[in-house]
Amino acid sequence: MDFNTGVADVVGVAYPTIRTEQVGAVRPIHYAAADGLEIRGYLTLPPGMETPANLPLVVLAHGGPASRDVAGFDWWAQALASRGYAVLQANFRGSTGYGRAFLEAGYGEWGRKMQTDLSDGVRWLTGEGIIDPARVCIVGGSYGGYAAMAGLTLDKSVYRCGVSVNGVSDLRRMVNREAWRRGEQNGQTIRYWNRFMGAARLNDRALDALSPALLADQVDSPLLLIHGKDDTIVPIEQSRLMAAALRRAGKPVEMIELPGEDHWLSRADTRLLMLRETVRFLEAHNPVGPLSLSPSSVP
Repeated sequence: MDFNTGVADVVGVAYPTIRTEQVGAVRPIHYAAADGLEIRGYLTLPPGMETPANLPLVVLAHGGPASRDVAGFDWWAQALASRGYAVLQANFRGSTGYGRAFLEAGYGEWGRKMQTDLSDGVRWLTGEGIIDPARVCIVGGSYGGYAAMAGLTLDKSVYRCGVSVNGVSDLRRMVNREAWRRGEQNGQTIRYWNRFMGAARLNDRALDALSPALLADQVDSPLLLIHGKDDTIVPIEQSRLMAAALRRAGKPVEMIELPGEDHWLSRADTRLLMLRETVRFLEAHNPVGPLSLSPSSVP
């Protein structure tokens, strides 16, 4: 980039096969949560959509939870938008990038207000006439995977299906495993989890009330679980526990294990598999109608 002349040379293109007309518009949004806290985020629209109305919606929850979604090309959101879905990426309380007070507002709100911040976004989009509240599913990875499972257990009136990728289903078991693996009871990582989850101590049984794997009998909507078999951050055991609990309860569940894959879906082939399976599941349980595109068009 030459700042004197205002001319830039293209060095490389990240997604050279994706044409401009295949990319959906990304709009910054903000709305008030139920307690009045301002939540900011992004709404990705289907390609070519200028005046959105009554669209099916996918809530795409980010991981972390101390992380955030940003403006720009998001391959996951764009893949879903290419199939005709509006995609909400809300930076719920506890997200980074909005100051320390906003981050700390997430402490103790795992599965609580961090969860309802997402569904408050659904209600706001409904009030704006942008989406059809009867056609909403929730998808996410890592903490977002937990949010997808929690959406079908703790906030289940909002979503007709969910997809969890490498998600946490049993909070107490997850933290206890981390403490055992690290050989510490109160290290930085343990304090991080307990602070957001609202646990008073290690092995706090209060976390059971926020654990989807222990609430399987409350699920009324189908769930797809996808997990990398070599995930060292959230072990695949977490998805297996959820799948087993749902099967025992006679609830609809699918599980796909990704051999040789890590927490971040680093391999292109398994990342594409995740997208294809997610789209298949969404179209089966939350169809978009005439906006649906062919499987080969998924980026």
